[in-house]
Amino acid sequence: MTLTQINIETLLALCQDGNQLAQLEVYNRYQKAMYNTAFRIVKNTAEAEDVMQESFITAFSKLDNFKGTATFGSWLKRIVINNSIVQYRKSQRFIEVSEENIADEAEEDPEYENDDYSEVRSSQLMQCMNSLHDSYKEILTLYFIEGYDYEEICEILEISYANCRTLISRAKESLRKKLVTVAI
Repeated sequence: MTLTQINIETLLALCQDGNQLAQLEVYNRYQKAMYNTAFRIVKNTAEAEDVMQESFITAFSKLDNFKGTATFGSWLKRIVINNSIVQYRKSQRFIEVSEENIADEAEEDPEYENDDYSEVRSSQLMQCMNSLHDSYKEILTLYFIEGYDYEEICEILEISYANCRTLISRAKESLRKKLVTVAI
């Protein structure tokens, strides 16, 4: 049986024993998805590659901390996201919204609840997303693309729950406005 036919649990056991071929197989299985995750956050090819590689090194060195309560892929993805956010902040592109600037009502406007954007193509949507402010783009990526809920985003971005809701609400509103102009 070759390494490509071995299940991930067996590969991880081999990785813990220091088997470099097993590590290479794990890397080959997950590197594309982890690169894409890092790239969506850091928005730079070289930085995304660095983050991805550092994340694999971290994962291999901390495999004994992997409890198996989640899949290995989701555990690794969490490492990649955390490292990506650290890198993103290092490059000083992240802008925080202070809690004094947050309105108490972060509720979404029900006027937009039933808007139909089925005619908008995914390329137009991504173009509109990429034209958003970096903090809006980052939070919408975590929410819509990565599928994290508010609590997880609060933990990842190290922001309050109210700040998270407000940022998501404002980012959605900004995206809606851009989509309306594209649809017209």
